[in-house]
Amino acid sequence: MSYAPHGAPQGAPHEHRPEGRRPRRARRWVIAGAATAAVGVIAWQVMAYYEIPPFTDKGDPVSFGAPADRTHTGPPKTGGGGKQPGRKSQVLMPTGPAADFKNSMTLPDGTHVAVTTFDGKKSGFKGKVWVWAPKEYGEKEFANSGFPVMIALPGGPGFPSNYWMGTDLGLQTSISRWYSEGKSKPFLLAMPVLNPAPDDNGIYWDGSDIPGQPKMGTWLTEDVPDLMRENFRTIDSRDGWAFMGSSTGGFAGLKAVLKHPDKFKAVIASGPDIVPDSPLWKGHEQEKAANNPELLAKELIARKGPDVYLAFQVGTNESNANTLPNVKKFIATYGKGPVHTHLNVIQGGRHNAKTYVPAMGEGSIQWISRHMAGPVSD
Repeated sequence: MSYAPHGAPQGAPHEHRPEGRRPRRARRWVIAGAATAAVGVIAWQVMAYYEIPPFTDKGDPVSFGAPADRTHTGPPKTGGGGKQPGRKSQVLMPTGPAADFKNSMTLPDGTHVAVTTFDGKKSGFKGKVWVWAPKEYGEKEFANSGFPVMIALPGGPGFPSNYWMGTDLGLQTSISRWYSEGKSKPFLLAMPVLNPAPDDNGIYWDGSDIPGQPKMGTWLTEDVPDLMRENFRTIDSRDGWAFMGSSTGGFAGLKAVLKHPDKFKAVIASGPDIVPDSPLWKGHEQEKAANNPELLAKELIARKGPDVYLAFQVGTNESNANTLPNVKKFIATYGKGPVHTHLNVIQGGRHNAKTYVPAMGEGSIQWISRHMAGPVSD
């Protein structure tokens, strides 16, 4: 005979509930909620990675015109460049017209790599230019300051992209870190295409105005600087303008500084060629000579200036075994008078950008920064 507990009808099942049943149910809900949240985060990350709107800000308009409401944490680490005697100001405010910049990527510190397609009025060439400004550029303390510009040139095809724009190589974050460590100026970066087309069948343009070809020398030394002056607060003297590049980009930057020392003061040339060697020079020997860094350095020495600062970086495992001997020969022959040189031999370094960016922090960026101005203010 059975008895129902607590007055329950006979035959009703006992309703004894084991302790802990409700907490286990609560835990299941917590686990389910956490799993759902995790899936949501993963989905967001996947859609952001593949740039699926609205999970990415790629393509959004970017303006570098107005300072953001940020607070600077200290004074400029490498000092200002001061004012040149006889000049009212070294600061050149943006001249306009404003370019149509679109966001290419957003860095963890909130800064943007932006891109525009720029119609070069002086060269007649139309191509992409990626730009980046360090966070200091948007801080109130520097709202009226001009910043130095570094034109970063790639090796390889140099078209239709410029590999320095990608965050995988760490150029932008490295400049920010080096500035915080007192090693570097807070450079604005201009990252244009180097060539007007892919280097199919070994064709490239040496960053030069080769007769009958797109004027890539004028593009790099006239149009790209014009774009930066139109859209950024820059420095109205050569003390605020430099190049950096690797391989053919290193050659183009080296040649640009030696050819236009009135406009540019310094370069970091990594694994560079020393002489022009594009097959497109055939039949144009005079013009080729006018773009030869060896002859340009010789002429600069004979003119006794102005002073230029050439920082070379070469790995011991470069794909071309002649690169290091050629650079050393150039330094030994032309590194005198107004041609100042610095060499960083990268032990175990190879002919690639991943070798060259960390090496810049070993001395090259600090060496050229000592000879450049910025940020400067009225």
